[in-house]
Amino acid sequence: MDNFSDLAFFVTLVKRGSLASAAQQFGITPSAASKRLTALETRLGVRLLNRTTRRLSVTQEGEAYLAQGARILAELEELEQGLGGSRVAPRGLLRVNATLGFGRRHVAPAVGAFLLACPEVEVQLELTDRPLNLAEAGFDVGIRVGDLPDARLAARPIAHNRRLLCAAPRYLASHGEPASPRELQQHRCIVIRESDATYGTWHLRSASRQETVKVRGPASTNDGEVALGWALQGHGILMRSEWEVAPMLRSGRLRQVLPDWETPPADVFAVFLTRDHLTAKVRAFVDFLAEHFAAHRMAGAPYSGW
Repeated sequence: MDNFSDLAFFVTLVKRGSLASAAQQFGITPSAASKRLTALETRLGVRLLNRTTRRLSVTQEGEAYLAQGARILAELEELEQGLGGSRVAPRGLLRVNATLGFGRRHVAPAVGAFLLACPEVEVQLELTDRPLNLAEAGFDVGIRVGDLPDARLAARPIAHNRRLLCAAPRYLASHGEPASPRELQQHRCIVIRESDATYGTWHLRSASRQETVKVRGPASTNDGEVALGWALQGHGILMRSEWEVAPMLRSGRLRQVLPDWETPPADVFAVFLTRDHLTAKVRAFVDFLAEHFAAHRMAGAPYSGW
């Protein structure tokens, strides 16, 4: 086997997640796939994957080989389509990761529309409670809300989004409305537990003024949908993304609190491994998302975008 076919084999193996699935795609037995992987690791002199009876996990060397390999394969595809004088139609397996809430409500319908537009692409959409490492887990595209901590990833903004403080009218009628961030400390706040370091810490800004407030309340959860349900029942003040609370704000089931104060940005991005060269399927999907969510990048009336 030549180096390019070995590279394509490894990328497919990581994306498929198992030797049996990769073997099926290549029309070989799982035993042959295992021998090919062993031969590749022997040739390179490093272990690319840790293998157990249940799963494969990418080693640090495997992650580097995958990231650089995906770039090389994209460049090869770009070269071939340039020589052919036309764009290659997007085809093949595309693996996409998104978080549960936004993934269910917005990414899944977008994927459905994309499949109609690009019938030769097979999409595996995996929704998780937290974003996954794209290279390690073998994903082509991730949908991220808010900060992008991994500078190695290329990113394209697809939708504008804010985090808003809000509460049910019944809660505000009973407890009053805070006039400043500091007054949040006297209120019952619903906190989403994402990490111990940031648990219950809210950052707010108004022009040049910045405030960091440690809040607390009777209930906390690691699930945003649960927290939103508690806010609607009147249990306290919640910080949540506009894409999720906009319908409740428009209907009056929730009211925005401290509207003159902004929280950290929470825009939505499509992220991917290669910066300069994308495969046809990744380019087509990211372009499709940008068009699909175009209305959500336009300035308009509050809450009208979602």
